[in-house]
Amino acid sequence: MTALDDRPWMSTIPTDLYIGGNWRQAGRPDPIPVLDPATEQVLVTVADASPEDGIAAVDAAAAALPGWAAASPRHRSDVLMRAFALMTERREQLAELIVLENGKALADARGEVAYAAEFFRWYAEEAVRAAGTVQTAPAGTNNILVLRQPIGVAVLVTPWNFPAAMATRKIGPALAAGCTVVLKPATETPLTAFAIVALLEEAGVPPGVVNCVTTRSAGSVVKAMVDDPRVRKLSFTGSTEVGRRLLATAAETVVSCSMELGGNAPFLVLADADLDTAVAGAMLAKMRNGGSACTAANRFYVHASIEREFASRLSVAMSRLRVGNGLDAGVDVGPLVNAPTRDKVAELVTGALDGGAAVLSGGSAPDRPGFFYTPTVLGEVPADASILREEIFGPVAPVVPFDTVDEAIALANDTEYGLVSYVYTGDLAQGLAVSERLDSGMVGLNRGVVSDPAAPFGGTKQSGVGREGGHEGMLEYLESKYIAVGW
Repeated sequence: MTALDDRPWMSTIPTDLYIGGNWRQAGRPDPIPVLDPATEQVLVTVADASPEDGIAAVDAAAAALPGWAAASPRHRSDVLMRAFALMTERREQLAELIVLENGKALADARGEVAYAAEFFRWYAEEAVRAAGTVQTAPAGTNNILVLRQPIGVAVLVTPWNFPAAMATRKIGPALAAGCTVVLKPATETPLTAFAIVALLEEAGVPPGVVNCVTTRSAGSVVKAMVDDPRVRKLSFTGSTEVGRRLLATAAETVVSCSMELGGNAPFLVLADADLDTAVAGAMLAKMRNGGSACTAANRFYVHASIEREFASRLSVAMSRLRVGNGLDAGVDVGPLVNAPTRDKVAELVTGALDGGAAVLSGGSAPDRPGFFYTPTVLGEVPADASILREEIFGPVAPVVPFDTVDEAIALANDTEYGLVSYVYTGDLAQGLAVSERLDSGMVGLNRGVVSDPAAPFGGTKQSGVGREGGHEGMLEYLESKYIAVGW
């Protein structure tokens, strides 16, 4: 018996490929097992698509493109608003589904569903605002008319850590712009994607406008789709390593790319920061989704005058978190998604300890089924420790002291990543000045959460290309067409 047996409604969640408005079996015979990370038991199996299945999904998206692109902005808006209403109505079921296949605590999953639904509402509102421009050429010889048109068929590749939000953050703007899509969710968390696709069908999305394929051979399937000349957009959220390979693939056919890649977020606590506020912010920035977030605070740089007090308070807060099955009452931190993710976290902690770091709280994987790791705070972390260079993607907070603001900024910027930074200070002018000097696409100034559907989400350096969310998010799915005209 699995947790699915206690929730009969979950038997209605599809497990086949969704292509052209139909649920169909995959070309490969062996299905993909979906595990419950809290028990390591198989929940269900889902279809394993072949490259030919991927092309079939592109066929369906290409066939549906003219009709959806020609649909009125108001019609596209209405469909997305119905999708928002359905997600909101079913938020508890979707949250439980996320917990089962992802492992996060139910409170986190509820927050994700609410956040994910907002992308449908935001882009329902943006769908009617794809404005162009008209101006007179400087020479006065003609007029410059700029139109915004849908870029075309889009392939969307999403990760396991936010299976609902990463799907809606891409589907919402694509549909608002008039594009059709093929969604390829992570093999660890396909059920949430299937549930959202079924919900979109119910909301009135025509056949072929949204398609969904699951596969354990992501490289070959995505390559086959991106190589197809009808695909004009690739949007990927995941590791920088995979993102580099996809950019190389997309370069062969000059496909427009949006890449939301890895992060190594610094969390700066300046000498004048309010410690209660900073610790509360640190808990949000570090422990959202159990630390498995690209925006998670990865390195804590704290002024030497308050470093010990901050680390002590953070350790107490982390040690109070209850670890367990995310569906159980009172659980704050669920398991990591799989064994390799847990093992990587454990190796990074071991490496830091071997280099001289000290465990202030946590520091181990509990002896129980499931991919758990205890919330951990490390002090005295050596400057060359791998845990300061790599994305942890788990509930571990290494704390490092600094002496000057310039030193803190240099430490924060000393990384190939540039997704988000956090700054805590009691001086707003100093906080804004530091924010301007941090080399990242986003900054949380006295805030532990930056994500918002109305804001442009994205990074600098090897944290990505392009932006998701806000008005900029829909522009990623629109081409500008310039018409030189005289009248």
